[in-house]
Amino acid sequence: MPHPSKKWFRMVGSTPIIPLSLKIMSAFVVLLLISTFSTNYLNLVLNQREIVKKTNELLVKELKDVYLFASNQFEIFEYSGDRTGALDAIAKNAAIELKTPNARSFGMLRDGGILFQAVHGENMALFPDPEVLESMNRLRLDGVSEGTIHYHGSEGEFFGVYKYLDKWDAYIIRAELYSDMVAATNRIFRFIALVIMLMVLFFVVIGVIVINHILRFLHLFSERMLEMQQSQKLAFIDLEKASNDDIAYLGASFNSLSATISNLMTIFRKFVTRDVVERAYLEHSIRLEGTQMELAILFSDIRGFTYMTETLGNDIIDLLNVHYDRAIKCIHDQNGIVGSIIGDAVLAVYGTLRETRNKSLEALISAYNIQHVTASLREEMKLHRAEIERTRPLTPAEERVFKAVLINVGVGIDGGTVFYGNIGSVDRMTNTVIGDNVNSSSRLEGLTRIYQLPVIVSEYVRDEVLRDTDRYRFVEIDMVQVKGKTEGKRIFFPLDITTESPETLSRFTMFSEGLAAYYEGAWSRARELFRDCSLELCAVFLDRIGNSDVAPEGWEGVWTMTTK
Repeated sequence: MPHPSKKWFRMVGSTPIIPLSLKIMSAFVVLLLISTFSTNYLNLVLNQREIVKKTNELLVKELKDVYLFASNQFEIFEYSGDRTGALDAIAKNAAIELKTPNARSFGMLRDGGILFQAVHGENMALFPDPEVLESMNRLRLDGVSEGTIHYHGSEGEFFGVYKYLDKWDAYIIRAELYSDMVAATNRIFRFIALVIMLMVLFFVVIGVIVINHILRFLHLFSERMLEMQQSQKLAFIDLEKASNDDIAYLGASFNSLSATISNLMTIFRKFVTRDVVERAYLEHSIRLEGTQMELAILFSDIRGFTYMTETLGNDIIDLLNVHYDRAIKCIHDQNGIVGSIIGDAVLAVYGTLRETRNKSLEALISAYNIQHVTASLREEMKLHRAEIERTRPLTPAEERVFKAVLINVGVGIDGGTVFYGNIGSVDRMTNTVIGDNVNSSSRLEGLTRIYQLPVIVSEYVRDEVLRDTDRYRFVEIDMVQVKGKTEGKRIFFPLDITTESPETLSRFTMFSEGLAAYYEGAWSRARELFRDCSLELCAVFLDRIGNSDVAPEGWEGVWTMTTK
């Protein structure tokens, strides 16, 4: 059999066939580069650490000299009263030992202000790393007045040593820019990298020649396989000139498999028509399809997200990740599936898994667990704030940040028949849930802001939960007609009677009495009950009632939403 002309890349449709020899060489080169560069990089790092260690030893000596000189200058200042002259003298003395381009020696007050400084480059108005300053102040209060320091400045990362001088009430610091110390080793590393690349290139050329000779029959094998794929007909591979190795064994195994499949295809054609056989042979796909299912839908949204975004900027992503890491676990723990995450909102569905017991109950448990983990996150932030306030008051900017990170969420839950499945195209598909109840859960979440409640659910959810448990008491909150609908919908707040206090339960009982009077149009009686029960949500009804003693003519107890 004649050998086909050799080509580096052949195509199956629009897909290139990459030669095995190229993959082997690529893997070999990658591993070689990783090994070589890792070894050299490790050597570089160890050398740099040793340089930093030796530099620190020198910095300690220089710091000691500056420290003693500053102490003497303080006594001169007490005698002469010339504070500026004393500080200038300290700075001049400190500048003598500064050799590198970004070396610096300075005195720093406890609030970050600069007492004196000898700096190659721009002078500092304030110490640039507040976190390091806070740590130094905290250590000083614990009795640690000297040590090493690592901080970030405008030029990069600095390292050095410091010691607190009581006389000047300041930290005396001697520091060097890290990049200045390791510049020489970096240059050596770049040179070695260039040599390595040249050597690797040389051996790649030799390796390609050797591997292509060893795998020459494999190329013939792939050519025959490509011909079979294009013709859609199985055939045998000629093994006459194959070498006695694993590749020849692979060819023999393929011939055996080809014979078996050909026999099965012959049998298959006896039972079905040819076009079905060919279609089954050619088509392999995941289809776009869906079905109607009865599901519970949970919608959770973060309140005050605009303020958080304006205050935190890009840091909002980190905060959202912390929140979603906990919230999504609450959903998954109750057999929920996250349908989508859009910014500050998450949509979850319940009832799609075999393990589901009561989809509405699982959604409700998730809702309260989300509230619990969110409250826990707020408490962590408050403890962090208290820790800072023990050492110093918060700045106005810090006040805004702490206000922004106190996440508060609302949760709305509805349920019913929805479309659940895959939509999109053959190139891009997504799993989704579509239906009126999905929109309703979002609007119920929006109502949590109005009524100042953590969770609001629909009548559907209430009925399904009560079929399996009496743990929750569902307090009717209002009858709402959302925008675009013609009928009112009763909404409920689920109270966990196992955790709520008797006082809270009593207040909601009084609220229910007030709501009944409100529905009946006895607004004078409703006003009295709403005022006495002292719940935040009563303010909504007191505002609606105003000074009226009776409901307006045609009153049906339904509040119409003017926005979505």
